[in-house]
Formats: sequence, C-alpha cells, structure tokens
Amino acid sequence: MQRWRGYHGAPVGWGRSVVTIGVFDGVHRGHQAIIGHAVKRARDLGVQSVVVTFDPHPAEVVRPGSHPAVLTEPARKAELIEALGVDVLCVVPFTAEFSRLSPEAFVHDVLVEQLHAALVVVGENFRFGHRAGGDVALLERLGRTFGFGVEEAPLVAVDDTVFSSTYIRACAAAGDVTAATAALGRPHRLEGVVVRGDQRGREIGFPTANLLCHRYAAVPADGIYAAWLVRRAGGADQPPARLPAAVSIGTNPTFSGRERRVEAYVLDFSGDLYGERVALDFVAYLRPMQQFDGVEPLVAQIAEDVAQTRRVLDLGSPDPL
Repeated sequence: MQRWRGYHGAPVGWGRSVVTIGVFDGVHRGHQAIIGHAVKRARDLGVQSVVVTFDPHPAEVVRPGSHPAVLTEPARKAELIEALGVDVLCVVPFTAEFSRLSPEAFVHDVLVEQLHAALVVVGENFRFGHRAGGDVALLERLGRTFGFGVEEAPLVAVDDTVFSSTYIRACAAAGDVTAATAALGRPHRLEGVVVRGDQRGREIGFPTANLLCHRYAAVPADGIYAAWLVRRAGGADQPPARLPAAVSIGTNPTFSGRERRVEAYVLDFSGDLYGERVALDFVAYLRPMQQFDGVEPLVAQIAEDVAQTRRVLDLGSPDPL
C-alpha cells in the first residue's frame, strides 16, 4: 500500500481511482464495509483504490479542546486499512485553512484535480466541506458535473445499534469491552510504552507493566480486565507475541493512589518489558476497582483475578514449578 501525506502526493500520470473518505477512527465493522466496497469497485473498474483520512482529528481543529478519545493511533489505523487491500492511504493534514474549503472546492481540488476520482464511495451519513455543509445528495450532483459516480455503503448495525466510532468510545468508557469487540470485529486495543511504576506489584508477587498511553487514548473504564499483551520484541519482520495479562485500570485505592494508571500483570512471564511499546487487546471486564483493608486481601483477590483471566482466555492450569 502506498502512503501519501497530503492529497498532492499523487504521482505524475496518476490515473482514475475509486475514493472513500473519512476519519475512520477504529476501522470498525462499518468502516470495513465502506472501505471493502471501495476496494471491490476499484478492482471491478481496473483502477486504484484510495482511502482519504485526516490528521489531526477534525474536531480538534474546528473546536479546539474537543478531541475525542482515539480508538486507533495513526500507525495502527494504517495497518488495519492496508489489511483491507487498499492501494493508497492518503493522510490529509487537517488545518484551519483546509477546514474552510467549501464542499464544492473540496470536490474540485481533492477528488477531481488530484485524485481523478471515477467513483466515490461513502456512508449514507457522510458530510464534507466547510461546517460539514455537503451531504451525499450534493456529492452526487457534483459528481454529475465533474464526471464521477457516487455509491453509498449502508451503515452496519446489529439489533438497531449502528456501529460508529462514537458508540465504540462509549462502550470503552463504560468498560463494556465485549460490545466494543462486537462493533470493531476484534478486541479494543490500547497502546503505550512500558514505564517504571511504584514497584508495589513486584513487592507483593505480581509485578506489573505500567503503560504510558497517548493523552487522547480511549482508555476503558476503571476496573480489572482479562487481556492479551501484544509485543513486537522479535522485530518488524517477526509476528508479534501475544501474552495473557490481567489488567488493572484506576488509581489503586488500597494504596491511596491518585494517578490513574494502566497496569498489566503478564501471566507466567519473567522477562523485562521496560521501554517497550506494547499493546493491550481487551477481552473481558472482570470486576470493578476496589479498596481493600490491607495487602493480604488484595493479594488474595489478585490471585482470583489471575485465575479468572486464565478461564476467560481459555489457558488451562499453569504449568507446575
């Protein structure tokens, strides 16, 4: 997959293309349907498929301070889009100047002049241009003027719940990682660098990897979770390793903590993760955060959390020492 920074990245002699446009945060099942439709239609027409997305999130430029929680960081989003068979990922820097483009100017400058769109695939709730002034009906009218077609990909829903980035953020914020998984088509992922914490976990026999996450990351609600920790210690050409983990999110009230942290106890692991960039794929919510009267009841509960994590992840009993 080619990756362009800005829509002026199209090479000289660039031919026609099928284009789809959106923030695509999460690359959830609805996004997959839209992008998949664009890829199929590009192959039908014998042209290139192009996904146009934006960085930073448009909300941060249009309404500073309103940046929503991020479901997929840029590298992960690109990885997921590439897996759908896309030919080109075009990341447009979303600036104040760009936000002021009228719908007509957006279509002319981006879709026609630069990307040479033969067909544009969008969701039925697609909006574009200054103040989101353009809709699918306007895009169709402009398509007739400039010579490209427009096709809508239907929204993906289950039991009247439409899958959207906003819905998945709400699921994560509520700790409902099971619903988030259903909408994403894979577990909700949180990425970060492992940093040193207070070392209390090591002192009580459950050393944890403390993740320093992006400030906008969609961190699930406080509580205990069963998850897989994903690391790429083997290098870019090696498949990532998936390690079972019991994850605590919260302020650690037993020790009067004040800072909200993401801490992963990796089962049956004795190595060193400090400084590594890892990911957590959340499988199940186990229980809420609790304050215990002392270390002993805390340790007993952690042992039960670990046992439950084994059951949820279908690991069986640990190997005897």
